[in-house]
Amino acid sequence: MIRAATFALATLVAVPAFAGSQKDIVDTAAGTDGFSTLVAAVQAAGLVDTLKGDGPFTVFAPTDEAFAALPAGTVESLLLPENKEQLISILTYHVVPGKVMSTDLVDDMTAATVQGGDIMIDLDNGVMINDASVAAADIVTSNGVIHVIDKVILPAG
Repeated sequence: MIRAATFALATLVAVPAFAGSQKDIVDTAAGTDGFSTLVAAVQAAGLVDTLKGDGPFTVFAPTDEAFAALPAGTVESLLLPENKEQLISILTYHVVPGKVMSTDLVDDMTAATVQGGDIMIDLDNGVMINDASVAAADIVTSNGVIHVIDKVILPAG
């Protein structure tokens, strides 16, 4: 269940083209330009079936540009089979159980992720999830909601 939430988060990036979609998180992300890296990561992590599950999940989905901003070689390394557990940890850190809409957010609140760590929501200068800005919010899917973010957020440790 935790791994499914991670995949759902990955597909959140597909928001602009699929607002109000009745597709699940994975299909929404896969059918949207700008989320190919997220979709590939979800596939490599084995989280597709989970994120296609009933949910609901809230996914904070990094764009391809967000993944490209990581240090050179990071994405390629994470996609290697020997780094699957680390990839799962990162992806599930982008997923929160339940359907959290932007109207549910409160400044300085924390939310527990599927990975087990907490994310911080800051509303002082736009909507921030840790140090990532929300670029598009409230992309409703059949099994949750996607919020597009401009950075890959990493769990502590």
